[in-house]
Amino acid sequence: MTDPIDGAALLDEVEAFHRRFNVFPTDAAYVAVVLWDAHAHLLDCFDSTPRLAFLSPEPGSGKTRALEIVETLVPQPMTAVNASAAALFRSVSSGNGKPTILFDEIDTVFGPKAGDNEELRGFLNAGHRRTGVTYRCIGDGGQQTVQAFPSYCAVAMGGLGSLPDTILSRSVIIRMRRRARNEKVEPFRARVHEAEGHRLRDRLAAWAEQARETVLGAWPDMPDGVTDRPADVWEPLLAIADAAGGHWPERARQACVTLVTASKANDKGSLGVRLLTDLRDHVMCGIDRLPTIAILDRLNALDDAPWADLNGKPLDNRRLSRMLAEYMTADNEPITSRNIKTAGSVLKGYYAADLHDAWQRYCPPPPESPLPPLPGTENAA
Repeated sequence: MTDPIDGAALLDEVEAFHRRFNVFPTDAAYVAVVLWDAHAHLLDCFDSTPRLAFLSPEPGSGKTRALEIVETLVPQPMTAVNASAAALFRSVSSGNGKPTILFDEIDTVFGPKAGDNEELRGFLNAGHRRTGVTYRCIGDGGQQTVQAFPSYCAVAMGGLGSLPDTILSRSVIIRMRRRARNEKVEPFRARVHEAEGHRLRDRLAAWAEQARETVLGAWPDMPDGVTDRPADVWEPLLAIADAAGGHWPERARQACVTLVTASKANDKGSLGVRLLTDLRDHVMCGIDRLPTIAILDRLNALDDAPWADLNGKPLDNRRLSRMLAEYMTADNEPITSRNIKTAGSVLKGYYAADLHDAWQRYCPPPPESPLPPLPGTENAA
């Protein structure tokens, strides 16, 4: 019988290996990446797998190097720059073990000039859950049959800018930056350092077998305020930390709070939610009604907002009407413009009373005082 492996000490070594070659923005980022490396070895123990996303506003911020180090530490790494959805789901469903997909330059897939990539987006979304499958027609002509291909696998990505909300919300997000002059790293030499990473990978695999019974079916305690999708993302990582022991359970929960809080600060919601929020906080605050022309003037004048340049055009009354009509009033009617009487004329515009229900349901709390609760929910638990 082999001697048990000290999981906490092993994760410390994996962290030290990353720190030799990667400059991450926070200690929380190192903790999250190390736990993600380990979770890839225990993928079948979890109901879902978080995506790992290294994102930055500019090239040269260390995303590719971060993926290179991850590649040495995870099982069956598959580098997938510009891979098709078909190639990925066939690799995942081949039956030869789950690959860990490393997708660099993901902005070429989802960036503004990438065109349509709905199949790949669907694959990445479906593969987040263990039950996730991708359906494809197999065969020729009239002999085609529908076959379900399992899509569940670990995916790490690197790219410029951002990602679709459906993928961001399923990801641990590491916001990379260019190294400052005083931040030094060791040059990564594949011929030398890959072997070191592989030795750590093999020990992670051995520890994973040792920890499997502990991790399987674990329900780790979540930090206060971490619920819903963020809890799904972090549950496997916290389970790994608890199994490792030592200082990792505490560090993991601190990292969870830090990174979840940061992701919320960067999350502006959908364009529709941004519109509702800007109407509440910057356009109609203290006003019970406003003509459409005045609303558009105020929205398009906001400095830190997208309204003056939506694909090269400012927001106009048609798009405003179309966007608001997707939300409902308290009477469950689409929000539409109504007549507003002004001095000597009648103009089309919007009433705060029509928007109030949508503000409560979709918008984050306002900067200062919260909106009053919805009618009938004052005493809800």
